[in-house]
Amino acid sequence: MRQLNRLNQYQRLWQPSAGAPQQVTVTELASRCFCSERHVRTLLRQAQDAGWLSWHAQSGRGKRGELTFHVSPESLRNTMMEEALKSGQQHNALELAQLAPEDLRALLHPFLGGQWQNDAPTLRIPYYRSLDPLHPGFLPGRAEQHLAGQVFSGLTRFNGNVSEPTGDLAHHWDVSPDGLRWHFYIRSTLHWHNGDKIETVQLQRSLTALLTLPALRKLFQSVLRIEVTHPQCLTFILHQPDYWLAHRLAAYCSRLAHPDQPMTGSGPFRLTVYDPELVRLESHEQYHLSHPLLKAIEFWITPQLFDAELGTSCRHPVQIAVGEPDELSSLRLVSNSTSLGFCYLTLKQSARLSEMQARRLINIIHLSTLLHTLPLNEGLITPTEELLPGWSIPRWTDLTDVPLPEKLTLFYHLPVELHTMASQLQRYLAQQGCELEVVFHDAKTWDGCQRLADADIMMGDRLIGEAPEYTLEQWLRCDALWPHLLSAPQYAHLQATLDAVQTQADEQARHAGLKVIFSRLMENAVLTPLFNYQYQISAPPGVNGIRLNTRGWFDFTEAWLPAPKS
Repeated sequence: MRQLNRLNQYQRLWQPSAGAPQQVTVTELASRCFCSERHVRTLLRQAQDAGWLSWHAQSGRGKRGELTFHVSPESLRNTMMEEALKSGQQHNALELAQLAPEDLRALLHPFLGGQWQNDAPTLRIPYYRSLDPLHPGFLPGRAEQHLAGQVFSGLTRFNGNVSEPTGDLAHHWDVSPDGLRWHFYIRSTLHWHNGDKIETVQLQRSLTALLTLPALRKLFQSVLRIEVTHPQCLTFILHQPDYWLAHRLAAYCSRLAHPDQPMTGSGPFRLTVYDPELVRLESHEQYHLSHPLLKAIEFWITPQLFDAELGTSCRHPVQIAVGEPDELSSLRLVSNSTSLGFCYLTLKQSARLSEMQARRLINIIHLSTLLHTLPLNEGLITPTEELLPGWSIPRWTDLTDVPLPEKLTLFYHLPVELHTMASQLQRYLAQQGCELEVVFHDAKTWDGCQRLADADIMMGDRLIGEAPEYTLEQWLRCDALWPHLLSAPQYAHLQATLDAVQTQADEQARHAGLKVIFSRLMENAVLTPLFNYQYQISAPPGVNGIRLNTRGWFDFTEAWLPAPKS
């Protein structure tokens, strides 16, 4: 803060002449700086000692002295930021950045992206919003989900984009012939981020606490108890088979924190700062798998770098610039992909909305030009023809003779692209004689939506993780949407069907069972996908190790920076 004040006062001295020499009195300078004459003399002396300016006073009160400037406030700000960063004072650097004018992006660029600080490779990522706490269980944002996977470990994990789980804290596991006992064999050389050795009983405590969370209790409802059957073995005892168990334990929601220190994990990176304006991760030297190639990763929360009108829009790219400052002009796309995650629309059939009317609404969406004419950035979204690859949307014959209800209510939540979709649908249905009341739930999930039972139509989005089929099973089990969307008998039947599917030891059989469930939901006009998003990361030529994952991010352990130019 002291540096901020010094820079602020220096700018007040500089501004009247834009850096040209000034003939000025001490009284005038004190008025300009909103301080006493005594204090302004101190300011002048300090600035002169620092080499910023020269002050030649004239003897006698009211005499004009000569003020000569040697550095501009902009160059001074850059120098201060660089010094703050070199000394590890990221907060001071960000405070200085807050003062920057409209060219803040140009000012910050030399300090963002890939940097070598004290011979340690550091990646700084500008981000458009503060990050939510990494609490146990489900997290709504994909940035938070990704971070949870970088900071915390699970018993199992997904490796890259492979949908089959592999070992993490557990190096192997086996299942009893009846599917009711799962033995996870724990690595012998595990450490928490605080340096303490991981004890198997601590993992048992953390897992047991996770299972008490209401949402996760639904996910792990087949688990009867968890026992330490050996100092290096955790055993899950089930009351019914669940061959998704290794998948459930690999998901980000099941990552394990220290039972007594909720922000202490055992993943490849440890949290050293988690503030609204700065998040800093540092590599975990005792990590049990492949060690990160970067020393530190920082999220600089700088919303002023982004278009404020976009809010929490998915249009915000993951803006990463890796390399030397003079390479920033040569940024190019290094990785992009179409997300399997999708925005969806669901319809609750009732006395107000029949199945045939719901089918007509879906036909309106997919057979008209509605999705293709959304006024969004080109290349942002791709209208979809299937829920997952091979899970096609049903097609019905012409239903224009089916009259629509006079009035319907639509609820939707973020992302903000659905604002556009909602208004387009409202306008289109009005032309068909159907009044659509639109209600926006300002959140990323349905949690906390008090009036969801009043909705005829609901729109939201569904992130898809590393294992698409399993992720959709988890969605049906845990999302607050389904008990409101389906009648009590329908919901009970859905859960019973999911229970039957999970007892199939063969993965292909489980996938086939899920496909039948979702095909039926689509055929019955309960659910239809709308569009997928395009993920992308840009970086200069020569970038190494950056490859998009299923959440639109990249594995921080794989990224690395070229050596600085000599």
